[in-house]
Amino acid sequence: MKREGWFAPYVSSYFWRFLLIVMLGALTVFSASSLMYTSGFLISKASIPPENILMIYVPIVGVRAFGTSRAVIHYVERLVGHDTILRILSQMRQRLYSILEPQALFLSSRFRTGDILGMLADDIEYLQNVYLRTVFPAVISLIIYAAAVIAIGTFDVRFALLIGLYILVLVAVLPLISLLLTQKRQREIKQERNRLYQKLTDAVLGMSDWMISGRQGQFVETYEADERAVARTDAALRRWARLRMFLGQSVVGLGVLSMIWWAGGQFAQGAIPGTLIAAFALVVFPVADAFLPVSEAIEKIPQYRNSLERLAGVEERQSELAEGGEKAGNTSYEGDSELSKAGGADGGQPGSANLEQSGADRAAGSDSGRAGSDLSAAGGKEGHSAHISLRNAGYSYGEAGEWSVRDLTLDIPQGKKIAIIGRSGAGKSTLLKMIQGALTPTAGSVTINGRAAASYGDRIPSIISVLNQRPHLFDTTVANNIRLGAPEASEEQVAQAGALAKLGDLIASLPAGYDTRVREAGQRFSGGERQRIALARILLQNTPVVLLDEPTVGLDPRTERELLSTIFAAMEGKTLIWVTHHLVGAERMDEVIFMENGRVEMRGTHAELMASEPRYRRLYELDRPGYTAQRASSAN
Repeated sequence: MKREGWFAPYVSSYFWRFLLIVMLGALTVFSASSLMYTSGFLISKASIPPENILMIYVPIVGVRAFGTSRAVIHYVERLVGHDTILRILSQMRQRLYSILEPQALFLSSRFRTGDILGMLADDIEYLQNVYLRTVFPAVISLIIYAAAVIAIGTFDVRFALLIGLYILVLVAVLPLISLLLTQKRQREIKQERNRLYQKLTDAVLGMSDWMISGRQGQFVETYEADERAVARTDAALRRWARLRMFLGQSVVGLGVLSMIWWAGGQFAQGAIPGTLIAAFALVVFPVADAFLPVSEAIEKIPQYRNSLERLAGVEERQSELAEGGEKAGNTSYEGDSELSKAGGADGGQPGSANLEQSGADRAAGSDSGRAGSDLSAAGGKEGHSAHISLRNAGYSYGEAGEWSVRDLTLDIPQGKKIAIIGRSGAGKSTLLKMIQGALTPTAGSVTINGRAAASYGDRIPSIISVLNQRPHLFDTTVANNIRLGAPEASEEQVAQAGALAKLGDLIASLPAGYDTRVREAGQRFSGGERQRIALARILLQNTPVVLLDEPTVGLDPRTERELLSTIFAAMEGKTLIWVTHHLVGAERMDEVIFMENGRVEMRGTHAELMASEPRYRRLYELDRPGYTAQRASSAN
């Protein structure tokens, strides 16, 4: 997959606007120069008693015209420039979102929150400055450079070369020296600010833990120390900026003196009238204003490069996903016809016959299943039959990385319930990501209805929904949080999903029922209540497959049992893939799979494993302390 740059596409798209901005910028400098030139001439001419007022009427009109045009053209240049850059900025942000969105399933494992926020709030801002503070000023300065040398060359070629040398110092020599001296510090300060962003974000997310541990003072102290280090680097850059400005102004001053010397010589030779000496001297100042910002503009290049590297790093991840998805999409399409029958293989809406069939399939279950069928209009549009198959599937992170999952074969027909257990790092999360299509298997295949899971792309949410450890609740109403599963759902459908998730008592206790705001991150509710709201969201989404990624972690035993009971009752007829560390509720699953080091070490029903696997039996006894006592009591 060929990646576009972050500059070239916008240059070609906005070429005529860019050209207009540069022309307006050059005209602004021309108007300012003409204003100073005519002002100098007017002052000199007015100091000599004219024979007639008409002798100075033309420069008076010129001063008025150039004074007004300078302000107007500068305003129009800023208006067009900022309008264009804001358009580009909007497209850059949309592009960054389109890069991040496909990686949403594993952003937290690949990137820090501070990095993501830094890219959204900082890096894109730096890239807009490339145009406003580097590209446009540099191009305008080159145009004025050429115009100034040509204009003076019409009077004196040798002096034009001298002035060209002065300007060369301002637009090339001083910027190059500035870049060489500051590029390391510019890069360091950008990286240090990024680290401060990461540290502050991490601290805000873990503020309560800092307070509980009594180490908030230590955090403030270390953060302030880091800030002081950034401030020292920044102070060094400011010192150089002052010195650079002094050197630049010195060159300008030398140019003014040279211009006065040259103009005086020209007057002495009779080549120009004496009234033009002040005009030539004053014109240097506005022209120099076009050259002095170039050093600062070039200085920022290392910061732009750092921002580009971070954005490129995220884009590389997207390219890997896209290439993997394309590769996976070409591996197996035997199930396309089956998927079409289930509804939506072509990405369109399923027909009424398909809806009736899927509703009948769901109605075959318990009361929960019948209630769930009423949600079909709100939720899953992809069809309600999904046969998941893994054939010798494996995944390794990086070319020489260890295998997170290897040689895994599973067959999960619609409606099957499996539990996947194992310690942290056993490969459970990688397995779920392969099933969701977020990761393309390095070896073997993972298919849904015979089609590679990675090829479904953004249609996966209509097939698979996920209830994880910490579902996020947005700072809006309970109804809106549930409706995230199906944005077009009616109030009745939201209420049905809430009833299936056993939210009745909770909703009755709220001041505004489903219209009660949950507060930021769902702070209004306990962990179990947040999980039930998230469960209602998934029920409204109404997909044939539900992944349970340790949804009961952190809950007390009673709440855990009640939530699991609700989940199993509400998910009747759906495929459940339950990842867990422990075995509460394992007896209700069709198959239990124990993973270790990316491999399946044990598999079978709960009863089979209890009878044939001593290790599994010990784990179950450790996880259920009352089980051993109960078994001993029944034996007696």
